[in-house]
Amino acid sequence: MSDRAVLHVKGRILTGSDEVRDGLWVVDGRISYDRPVGARDVRTVEGWALPGLVDAHCHVGLGAHGPVDTDVAEKQALTDREAGALLIRDAGSPSDTRWVDDREDLPKIIRAGRHIARTRRYIRGYAHEIEPEDLVAYVAREARRGDGWVKLVGDWIDREVGDLAPSWPREAAEAAIAEAHRLGARVTAHCFAENSLRDLVESGIDCVEHATGLTDELIPLFASRGVAIVPTLVNIATFPDLAAGGESKFPRWSAHMRRLHERRYDTVRSAYDAGIPVFVGTDAGGTLPHGLVAAEVAELVTAGIPPLAALSATTWGAREWLGRPGLVEGAPADLVVYETDPRADVRVLAAPRRVVLNGAVVS
Repeated sequence: MSDRAVLHVKGRILTGSDEVRDGLWVVDGRISYDRPVGARDVRTVEGWALPGLVDAHCHVGLGAHGPVDTDVAEKQALTDREAGALLIRDAGSPSDTRWVDDREDLPKIIRAGRHIARTRRYIRGYAHEIEPEDLVAYVAREARRGDGWVKLVGDWIDREVGDLAPSWPREAAEAAIAEAHRLGARVTAHCFAENSLRDLVESGIDCVEHATGLTDELIPLFASRGVAIVPTLVNIATFPDLAAGGESKFPRWSAHMRRLHERRYDTVRSAYDAGIPVFVGTDAGGTLPHGLVAAEVAELVTAGIPPLAALSATTWGAREWLGRPGLVEGAPADLVVYETDPRADVRVLAAPRRVVLNGAVVS
């Protein structure tokens, strides 16, 4: 054992959806369930501990108009950390955030590279904007740059149609997803509409972001293929304002966005009931503030997902899905401590008592 201070977390350690342990120790930044021999300078934290929360759809380094300066990106990451989000899947960013990996005081990031969108069919400054014949090459590029994920823009408004429309022909999507899988990367896609989903799922996609277009017909397909969804309900809450802003120019699109918003909770609950994996993501970055992970968990519960399942969607289940450890022996000590049992009321997540990252109490 080194001279580094030892942390003793006393209380109830929620190591799984039905697994609770009495206390843990942190030695040299890692978890131990055995009291260290000869421990000195022991700091004690008491409460209910969860693995560091997961925000599986977040954009560190992204602002309303594209990439942001490093100091802004740092503030974004710190805001997420203060909310207890210690593992982020960055679902598309034009910024290079590799410098975060050298900071033990910032959340760990799993990157999906930069968004890949159809020309003039996404938010300006965010994505590689390309045509279908170049999709395979760009997917290969981002697969090599990312951390095991690639992010497509599966649909967006088509101004000629005046409504949401798929971005990619099926054959292009199939070839691109196959190339990502060959390179060891999983693929996710931004999808609002109904008509972009079947081709992407049947082409082998691994995850869909937002998934507001899920219908009773499509849900069994997702379930049978094991395709996960990250609903980002705190983002879907903005749909009425977006619809109002586009009403005069694109009334068909505006009406469609309102319908998607109105059925959002039914959509998520139906997906969960069918066995579709559901994970927590906020879509922070761009125009949405960071630090909303607790609000998203509460939204899943409002949608009808049982509280324990909603907790798993940002803790044990989410970490397993992303291939990162929870509160297991020898794992990095990334955990959040609360005053009361979050299983009894997920709103507790909004007020962390202590945040521990790489074994250090950072908040």
